[in-house]
Amino acid sequence: MLIRAGDAGILLAGAGFVIALTVFAWGGDRGDTAVIRAAGRVVETVSLTHARTFSVGGPLGATQIEIEPGRARVARDPSPRQLCVRQGWLTQSGQAVLCLPNQVSLEIRGRHSAYDTLGY
Repeated sequence: MLIRAGDAGILLAGAGFVIALTVFAWGGDRGDTAVIRAAGRVVETVSLTHARTFSVGGPLGATQIEIEPGRARVARDPSPRQLCVRQGWLTQSGQAVLCLPNQVSLEIRGRHSAYDTLGY
């Protein structure tokens, strides 16, 4: 079975369309602000321009949040499974990490949020 010129054109156009949709749908902008919450309340809203560290108290103990220029992460958490620590660095607007057992969350905000399947 041979691929004809028209078939190759359709395949290339389809591949280009898929790549364009991927970039458009998941290519959110870089975040510029970190929002730190504890027990559902905003504790801090900080810019991602300077390095700093925050300690946020929860029911299980203190969660340490590390901010570096352009990114943020949960560095330490007393939760048993360490899922929020394993998430690593957050950089894109709309990304969030939740330390549910300790009721602490970290969210990155910017001008536009990246596509996300979560709805509030």
